[in-house]
Amino acid sequence: MQEYIRKRVLEASQYILESGATVRKTATMFGVSKSTIHKDVTERLPTINPTLAQAVKKVLEQNKLERHIRGGEATRRKYQEAN
Repeated sequence: MQEYIRKRVLEASQYILESGATVRKTATMFGVSKSTIHKDVTERLPTINPTLAQAVKKVLEQNKLERHIRGGEATRRKYQEAN
C-alpha cells in the first residue's frame, strides 16, 4: 500500500472516531469520494490497525442506525423554512 493512502486511511479513521462523522462528511472533509472512504475504513484499515478498525466500525454502525432520524430532521427543517 502506498504511503499516502495509508496516511489518509489513518487520518480519516481518527477523524471519524473523534467527531462521530458519517462517511459522507468524512469524504467531503478529505476531498475524496464516499466509496473511497468506505473502502479505506472497511477494507484497508483492518490490515493496518485492527483495533482502530473495530472502533470505527462501531461509530459507522451507530451512524447507520441514526440515519433515518437525520433524514427526517432534514425534511422537517426544509418544510419549516418553506413556510
